Amino acid sequence: MPNRNQIGIVLATAVLLLVPLVAMQFSREVHWSPADFAAAGILLAGTGLLYERAARNARNGAYRAAVGIALAAALLLVWINLAVGMIGDEDNPANLMYAGVLAVGGIGALVARFQPYGMARAMFATAVAQALVAVIALVAGLDAALPIDGFFTALWAGSALLFRQASATRASWQPAA
Repeated sequence: MPNRNQIGIVLATAVLLLVPLVAMQFSREVHWSPADFAAAGILLAGTGLLYERAARNARNGAYRAAVGIALAAALLLVWINLAVGMIGDEDNPANLMYAGVLAVGGIGALVARFQPYGMARAMFATAVAQALVAVIALVAGLDAALPIDGFFTALWAGSALLFRQASATRASWQPAA
């Protein structure tokens, strides 16, 4: 049975999706397909529901903030790559390297079992993976958005530092019952 927060997340997602729907009625520059709406809905609601689940188990603010930053970074990374791409345009296959960045974070989180100390290490590894994509793109002479890569690297590192701070608190996270 969904709780109030989960219902709120789904409703907020629906309201956010009304923005491009209404904009499409007044501007030819905004054109979303049904697939665009579905992808955006899954990304927004999925991110919100993942955060709600993690925040429910967190016992301190540093852990909640670290999760929020990591999920926001993942959401933005996917959104930007789907919309315009970070290396060239959205159709450039080099953008698939960013899936590797997300895989490092996701697999790292699973290996860490979402415990703060392990999550700190996973997010530092994700920051390194993000920076590595920028270096590969630069060396290969690809049209990369290096400042944006730097921004994402800082987000992953900031999340890692917050997880590290949360690990200093003995009971910062409690697994779901």
